[in-house]
Amino acid sequence: MNTVPAQFDAIRSYDDSDLRQVLPLLFDDDSFCQVLQSLFPSVSLAVLKERASQCSTILDVQKSFLYPYIENLLQSASEGAVLDDSAIADKTQAYSFISNHRDIVLDPALLCFLLIRNQFPDTAEIAIGDNLLIFDWIKHIVRLNRAFIVQRGLNLRETLLASQRLSAYMHYVITQKHHSLWIAQREGRAKDSSDRTQDSVLKMIAMGRSDNVIASLREMNIVPLTISYEYDPCDYLKAQEFQQKRDDAAFKKSKADDLQNMHTGIMGRKGHIRFVMAPPVNEWLDTLGDVPRAELFPMLSQHIDKEIHRHYSLFPGNYIAFDQLHSQSRFHDRYSAQETEAFNRYVSGQLEKIELPNPDMPFLRERLLTMYANPVGNWIEANEE
Repeated sequence: MNTVPAQFDAIRSYDDSDLRQVLPLLFDDDSFCQVLQSLFPSVSLAVLKERASQCSTILDVQKSFLYPYIENLLQSASEGAVLDDSAIADKTQAYSFISNHRDIVLDPALLCFLLIRNQFPDTAEIAIGDNLLIFDWIKHIVRLNRAFIVQRGLNLRETLLASQRLSAYMHYVITQKHHSLWIAQREGRAKDSSDRTQDSVLKMIAMGRSDNVIASLREMNIVPLTISYEYDPCDYLKAQEFQQKRDDAAFKKSKADDLQNMHTGIMGRKGHIRFVMAPPVNEWLDTLGDVPRAELFPMLSQHIDKEIHRHYSLFPGNYIAFDQLHSQSRFHDRYSAQETEAFNRYVSGQLEKIELPNPDMPFLRERLLTMYANPVGNWIEANEE
């Protein structure tokens, strides 16, 4: 295994050689032990610690702890998760998966779980914002699960330097470590579920090689990835945040809010879950010819968006929300009266969870319906072109 250059120490994921140092730190942290015990209530802490001591690789840790938990979670809080990787001809290559972003924790965790279940040779390294690393044990556990750190809240000069280092690290992961990686198409989740790739994300990725932008992007072997959940457990929290920002332009989520979103997203009802990989973008890049740099990134963003949108998995609730939001019955053949009644009950139940001193229910309902309707609108546009 290559020794990771020291310039990446502050942001890199942990590798196998870090286990012997990091695992004792985790088990010496009372907060981590309490969380671990809550995840595996039928197993004693001593047994869990012994199980960890038997792990010699990061993948061992993931298979011993993360994947059994995810399997149980999928059984208790979903109708199962599937990955359509039919567009990937060679699973042994390293890919940069760029996806829409629904859930803070589960999007990348489920991807890694599904990669192994679908016979990919290894899991992916995961980009995660440092704003979510609230406690030391969280910093350790995410890096132990192959997360690398995206630094936030920096000034302009610091942001440029951090972006250059992040891009260099991502290129190192693909070309030297030969690991796949995952990054969301934008900073933060699309609260209204209308997924759009930020040009700035692609520009950051391309910084890894300054000699040729197209070559830099090709080197990363980008694969658009579509993530679809039948239900978003955090939908009511997102609707609540819309009103908070509407009523207070200075509103910002607290650390407690982030923790609530993470916990709700993990534990809440998700229904059916589907991940779909589009073909790598390299073949499309090869058709571009000599494109001015200023035009390249918007064109690539639009290509990734179209791939993500046309591979949405749409469920009855999406069609119901679209028709209700637009006061029409365009998709009436995609759902039954019973499914409509069930979805309306679901929406009402989610709205009742909102805790605001002055809830604007018509506004909140419109926001929640929009989250489920927007993927339909985007799917229509992508497939009609």
